[in-house]
Amino acid sequence: MLYVGRAYDRDRYRLLVRVKRVEPVIARRIRCAAGGRACIAGWLEQTIALLHWFRRLGIRWEIRDDIHEAFMIWAAAIVSWRRLNR
Repeated sequence: MLYVGRAYDRDRYRLLVRVKRVEPVIARRIRCAAGGRACIAGWLEQTIALLHWFRRLGIRWEIRDDIHEAFMIWAAAIVSWRRLNR
């Protein structure tokens, strides 16, 4: 699966990814009732912004990939836990 933001919500991008036999998961662009402007359905962008709350992930200090991945998983778990407790 390939997760991308709403900026790639075009049929040509979906087709290019499917040609490579990858399932695209692309956030849809939706229309707002007020003014007809495109609303943000950018859950991917929001998730990345939430991960940047953690200073250690903003600038990568670890040389080893496994340590950085562990911090990413830890941060994602904390963000998810905070969301579920709301």
